[in-house]
Amino acid sequence: MAHQNVKGFKRIINAFHFSIAGLKATWKHEEAFRQEVLIFLVTTPLALWLGESVVEKLLLIGSVVLVLLFELLNSAIEAVVDRIGLERHELSGRAKDIGSATVMLAMIWTAIVWIFILLF
Repeated sequence: MAHQNVKGFKRIINAFHFSIAGLKATWKHEEAFRQEVLIFLVTTPLALWLGESVVEKLLLIGSVVLVLLFELLNSAIEAVVDRIGLERHELSGRAKDIGSATVMLAMIWTAIVWIFILLF
């Protein structure tokens, strides 16, 4: 691949463009990601308002960002598995389930962070 030979600042610019393309593709093809971005847009102002310290605000916002990060990884896993083939295979199902589990655990962690910071 030609883009592997690019070095320096040009490589950083190329990586940025690939990253934006990835975000756009996830937005277009993954309803869960769109829903989680909406949650992020709602919870970020709440976190800024309800968090009593900079650390609390960052933890509240960061926990939601963690969900977005794991959703991106889960979507990437699903895309690769689907690219390989749509027929049912134990390992394909396992990979998708594990990716989904990461998102679920991030959501549980987000709930724990918000509950502890807001109620205790």
